[in-house]
Amino acid sequence: MQKDAMNFSLEQPAKSGQARRRPLAERMRPQTLSEVFGQQHLLGAGCLLPKLIRENRVGNILLAGPPGTGKTTLASVIAQEGKCKLLKVNAVTSNVAELRETLKLARYHGADHCYLFVDEIHRFNKAQQDLLLPDIESGEVRLIGATTHNPRYYIIDPLLSRSHLFTLKSLSQEVIVEALAECLTNIDRGLGDRKCTAQREALFKLALFAEGDMRRAYNLLETMVEGLSTGASLGDAEVSAFAQERGVRYDRDEDEHYDTASALIKSMRGNDPDAAVYWLAKMLAGGEDPRFIARRLVIFASEDVGLADSRALLMADAAFRACETIGLPECELNLAHVVLFLATCPKSNSATLAIAEAKRVLLEQPVQSVPSSVRDRHGRNRKDREEGEEGYLYSHEFPENISGQEYLEKPLTLYCPKKSGAESAISERLDKWKALRQLAQKSPKQ
Repeated sequence: MQKDAMNFSLEQPAKSGQARRRPLAERMRPQTLSEVFGQQHLLGAGCLLPKLIRENRVGNILLAGPPGTGKTTLASVIAQEGKCKLLKVNAVTSNVAELRETLKLARYHGADHCYLFVDEIHRFNKAQQDLLLPDIESGEVRLIGATTHNPRYYIIDPLLSRSHLFTLKSLSQEVIVEALAECLTNIDRGLGDRKCTAQREALFKLALFAEGDMRRAYNLLETMVEGLSTGASLGDAEVSAFAQERGVRYDRDEDEHYDTASALIKSMRGNDPDAAVYWLAKMLAGGEDPRFIARRLVIFASEDVGLADSRALLMADAAFRACETIGLPECELNLAHVVLFLATCPKSNSATLAIAEAKRVLLEQPVQSVPSSVRDRHGRNRKDREEGEEGYLYSHEFPENISGQEYLEKPLTLYCPKKSGAESAISERLDKWKALRQLAQKSPKQ
């Protein structure tokens, strides 16, 4: 096994030319618990985790969270505070042979004096994750796994059940600004030797561009300071000129993709057009396929707007066709048009509830036969008609098409209209028809 795959020493590197060439984010990585920025929900006053870390009583844990929130840093601090070795494996580049060798080395050092850190653990396949189980089960190895994905979807259940899950949050702008300000004055590991200063507004704008990612914030600051002369000041104008193109964090086909799509749908459902068009813009800026968005709008039109405004389905279908025939960037206008229309429509999920109730009745009750009066009268059915059997009453021959005839053997109430938008008129109409039907059923048959 290569030596550079392991990190036995976590001491602060010496100030040398080679150390200076290391990325700023790596140089500024906290070495102790007191240096860690943010994550107060895990590391703040009164939390249990800091006490466990200081007493070297942390068991198997999984650290989940967005990039740059401190998962690798926390793993290093846990090992440093417990005076333990940290054996690192990156699941992206590792294989079964390397993992076996690392597990062997971890058993040699012992669980009390060593942690196995698997970065990007979600990249391990099931067989590789299974390989971790025997040593974790026996207590010979203590695992720290880090992932940017939802562990419940990517980590096997046996490994989840043997580990404590801690979720790290994106860092706030205030926390990132504090870290950047400290970096500018840190001579040993930061940019203090450049003697540059920064306006508070400029640091806040850098923190905004970083989107909660400390590593990204350090990279932005390092690039900008290296482009300034010694002793210069970093202002809002310099940051604005440097960051004219702001990248949006958006991973297609991953958690961010589904989270943002969910936010779009729920914003429209909650009648918030501003939020809805914001999430639409994020999806488009992140490179989302407009046809995926349009398909969701078509579903939403019937699932959430439904009979409250039946134009919604026509509008959503038109947006889908526009995305296929026009394409980007022009179809962004069509999507924005329909998203705003759907967000401001009256809402009704009565169609969703009605089909769900009908399916439930079909599963839980005997399937009804088609009443003889409404069966097809062509071919064999017409010949087999029994004498005296009730015939079909042609609805158009009765006032408002209400004959009083039943169309189920046992009547059911599956559709319950809502008093929303156009559906309120439907509700009134059904109430009127119900009264007419009852009256017709009491009258002598014609």
